[in-house]
Amino acid sequence: MHEVDTHKEKEKAILVGLSLLGDRWETEDHLEELALLADTAGAKVINKVIQERRRIDAAYFIGRGKAQTLFEQAEDTGADLVIFDDDLSPAQVRNLEKMTGKKVIDRSGLILDIFAKRAKTREAKTQVELAQLNYMLPRLTRQWSHLSRQVGGIGTKGPGETQLETDRRLIRNRIAHLTRALEKIKSQRYVRRKGREDGFKIALVGYTNAGKSTLLNTMTRSDVFVEDRLFATLDPTIRKLKIENFRDLLLIDTVGFIRKLPHNLVASFKSTLEEATIADLLLHVVDVTHPHFFEHIKVVKEVLNELDCSTKPTLYVFNKIDALKENTVIERLKKEFSPCIFISAAKGMFVNDLQKEIVKLAASSLQQIELTLDINSNSSISKIYELTEVLETKYEDTYVKIKAKAPEENIEILQSYLNKHLQNGFSFNILK
Repeated sequence: MHEVDTHKEKEKAILVGLSLLGDRWETEDHLEELALLADTAGAKVINKVIQERRRIDAAYFIGRGKAQTLFEQAEDTGADLVIFDDDLSPAQVRNLEKMTGKKVIDRSGLILDIFAKRAKTREAKTQVELAQLNYMLPRLTRQWSHLSRQVGGIGTKGPGETQLETDRRLIRNRIAHLTRALEKIKSQRYVRRKGREDGFKIALVGYTNAGKSTLLNTMTRSDVFVEDRLFATLDPTIRKLKIENFRDLLLIDTVGFIRKLPHNLVASFKSTLEEATIADLLLHVVDVTHPHFFEHIKVVKEVLNELDCSTKPTLYVFNKIDALKENTVIERLKKEFSPCIFISAAKGMFVNDLQKEIVKLAASSLQQIELTLDINSNSSISKIYELTEVLETKYEDTYVKIKAKAPEENIEILQSYLNKHLQNGFSFNILK
């Protein structure tokens, strides 16, 4: 990865939003977020343009007349690029670039650029490159002919094959390679998870910049990188959480969600986001000071639904209450979202109450079991201690009776293990 030249002058950007069916206020809000994304990517926003139309123009998205006006504004202001808040078709990008004479990118391209700059680990870099190539493939023009340099010249180009077809083939080959690499990383992540499957896993999820990493640092006394910018965290961070005498609590920070998150990016980051799918409890962190936090909650729920984990036990954590100007909203939120808690992660306010609620939910999610097995079943007894919290052990002449508690997932693993390894028989009862 190339280092960013801090002395290089920022690219000047014009932001463009399309308002359909009179939703101008929503378009304005979306452009405010797009401005934050542009700033995160290193651009300087010099103007915002909203076009009101009844339908999207197939050729220019905002219409030919507005595109011409956009060209004039770009010339007058000295803009370097134009950023659209919605995804553009390859034809729309080509037409707009030809009309304006400027570089044109859409929201997905901008987010992918930010992820590429933020990616640090091999996994994150692989995921981002895969998403970028899937995004590029349908948008290929002759501008991508440099890709042919990635392989040797002789024998790499078939008879009658155009340069564009060669580039497409190179990208598809690279996509196949990266997909295999991600599958390997996924299997390695699975092995790492096996080593901690007896812990109660708590995943921090939420809209980007809601304060998840700050909360992780506060609760675990860690020093995970925190920045007041979008997508400061790309890779999942896992820390042990020590609360009272509750054993093996694991707190997992995940990548933040955002509205209109590129589908290719969600697909590529599935292995990272799986940390949320295997969690026993989700802490849905919400920046309660944001004017549109209700929409943020909706966006996060939609992504969780896409990951098939929308039904997991969830505790809503309304963050940044120290900066809340109107406290009347708290009573409304208590009625609408349950269970929920109100904190300030940065100031440490009411974090102890959050920890108590976690203990309560963790304890209620555990099932109690009673087992009776041969006293000489040493490996099976060790497995019980590994996967459960043993509450009581009674030894008799030839057998041992054990009472324990564990998450449902661990109980299923234990049952499968005992069925496979015990020949002398055993009893296994789940207590109410």
